Formats: sequence, structure tokens, C-alpha cells
Amino acid sequence: MTYTLEGMKLFSVALFCAVSAWTLEPQLALPSDASVVLARTRAALGGEKALGAVNNFVVTGRTQQLRGINLVPIEFEIACELPGKYVRRDEIPAQESEPTRVGFNGEAGILQPPPSNVATQPARLAAARQDFARLTLGMFAGSFSALPLTFTLAGQAQAPEGKADVVDVRSAAGALGRLFIDSATHLPIMFSWPTTAQGKTTETRLYYGDYRETSGVTWPFRLKRAVGGDTVEETTFDKFKINTKIDPKKFEVSK
Repeated sequence: MTYTLEGMKLFSVALFCAVSAWTLEPQLALPSDASVVLARTRAALGGEKALGAVNNFVVTGRTQQLRGINLVPIEFEIACELPGKYVRRDEIPAQESEPTRVGFNGEAGILQPPPSNVATQPARLAAARQDFARLTLGMFAGSFSALPLTFTLAGQAQAPEGKADVVDVRSAAGALGRLFIDSATHLPIMFSWPTTAQGKTTETRLYYGDYRETSGVTWPFRLKRAVGGDTVEETTFDKFKINTKIDPKKFEVSK
């Protein structure tokens, strides 16, 4: 089953009329450093006690991904045991191919089916760790040992609908991107990072939205990804199961 591009076009126009015009500018009344901004955000997400009590979570949902002119539906499950186990299982109902599993268990990668080119495995594992980091930034406003991060306050961004505190995020490998946090609600708005394809660098944005309270924490239930101003993916979460029993087989590493 596939969907036409028209619905995604309408969604894209509505989205980017609202949030594409963020302009970073110097501000006099900024917090002293990134730790102050992130502390406020963690308070808005549920507080240190509630966030610190989360040992694991499982979430299911749907992703609609733009491929060519078609919008392809993907059913997924994400399982995570903090701080170092993460796997996403994807299944495309319209295709007869087997489900895929991508993630990591400590230092070992989870890539099923295994890549035909073994040389691509490190890059795919690195991408899985970055996906984990981007997701959990919107949930915890912090980092874990699976991909330790450092944070530096970059300034404040202005758009017609309000202001955002901007935090530069880096890993040991270098700059990972920028986290935009609503200055009024203190909830994450988006994470942006540069991507290079065919020698051209564009900006990719992951938007966090539809925040809801669940088991004492407030997490986003909708993600939207855009590349160079074009919306390419929308993800909806059904329900987070927090501190639940997870079958260890979900984190079996690739052979």
C-alpha cells in the first residue's frame, strides 16, 4: 500500500509556514550556560526524579516515509534499555520483505538482515547511535553512555511565533547538531544537523511535537523530519511502556 504525495505536500506547507524561519541572533537576557537551559527543559519533561527513574521503554507506532512520489507506511517498534541498548524494528505492510532490526547492544551492533557490504556496518551502527541520541534528546534533554554528548549555549533564535534557546550538541566525533528549545514552555522544538549527499550539504531537521504526559513524564508523540525544506517523514507514537519487561532476544546482536 502506498499513498499519494499530495497529502504530504499540504502537510509540508503548513509545517514550514510555521517553523522554518528561525534566525539565530545575540540576546542580552540569556541564561548563563547550557546547563541552565537543559535543567529547565528536564523540569518541563517531568523533572529529575521522574526522568531518572526511567530504566527502559518500549514504543510502537507508524512512520510515513516519502520515497520518490509515494508515501510508504512503516510499522515499527522501538525498544530501549538505558543507557546502552536500543533497537528499532521496522516492517512495511505493503512489501513481502522480512522486518529489519537496527540498533546496538553496548558496543555490538544489531543489523538484521546483515548488510551485504560489511564495510558499511560501522557507518550504519554510528547512524543508529545518532538516531538514538536525537530521539532521547526530545525525551530527556540529556545524553547517555551509548553516545555521550556535551552541550554549549549558542544563543537564542527568533521566529514570528516566538523564541527558542539554541544549544550546540557535540559528541566525541565532533558537532552533532543544534537543539532548539521553546523559551516559553522549555520543551524541545527541533534538532537540526547538516547532511551531505552527492557533494551537496543540506540541513536536516527533526521536529518534536504533540507532547503528552505518560507515567509521570512528558514526551513527544509525533516526530517530523525535513531535509532542505522538504518534509520527508512523519512518525506517530501510539503509547510508551515505561519500566516494562523486555525480552532479551530483542537485543540479540548480529552474528
